[in-house]
Amino acid sequence: MPRYRLTIEYDGGPYVGFQIQEALPTVQASLERAVLAFSGETVRVHCAGRTDTGVHATGQVVHLDLTRDWRPDVVRDALNAHLVPEPIAVLSSQRAEAEFHARFDAIGRRYLYRILNRRSPPAVEQGHVWLVKKPLNAKAMQAAGQVLLGFHDFTTFRDVRCQAKSPEKTLDTVRIWRDGEEIRLEFAARSFLHRQVRSMTGSLVEVGAGRWTADDLKAALEAKDRKACGPVAPAAGLYLVEVNYPGNAAK
Repeated sequence: MPRYRLTIEYDGGPYVGFQIQEALPTVQASLERAVLAFSGETVRVHCAGRTDTGVHATGQVVHLDLTRDWRPDVVRDALNAHLVPEPIAVLSSQRAEAEFHARFDAIGRRYLYRILNRRSPPAVEQGHVWLVKKPLNAKAMQAAGQVLLGFHDFTTFRDVRCQAKSPEKTLDTVRIWRDGEEIRLEFAARSFLHRQVRSMTGSLVEVGAGRWTADDLKAALEAKDRKACGPVAPAAGLYLVEVNYPGNAAK
């Protein structure tokens, strides 16, 4: 039974997350309907990261099994045809080893958070950025963010509904910069806790706005207490942009 690895992108706005939920719109449900319409097969689509309600992706990776040995480009094009008009696109399709698993084989995930830092609200980017009207100091955010690097107990930045066995994670990358009217935050790690990126982003905005110092951020981390977290950033600005696998950068 051929296994296919797909890289997909989607606008998370219309969906209550990736994972299938009865009677609610999800990315997984839409993909599985498209597979059924294309192949006549009812399959389960597995993803690298179960994004939350409203979270977007430009580099999500999924895998699925089909009975017939279709050419990968046919799988890509047929799924895209059946996904119209939903805001989901299959960017690439390739055959994978029978043992490949999109989630459990991943060794790295990279997220991008976009903040629109101006007084006027977004028109074209509505639902795709977080509008923060108060001027933010990106350099201060970048400097403070370095305290989050490395291995820590991230309980402060962990949602109370997180199902991970441990709050301990290793954060490999924190990069924050200004690009015109946008502040962009990049985080990379093997894996993340539930709403960890949004929680860290909200606290870093407190630094950028001058309400917190780098020492305040460090104290929040060391508190290991959810109550020490700053406001949680909204889902609209968050993107899963890359998933990495052994010997193979994300496709």
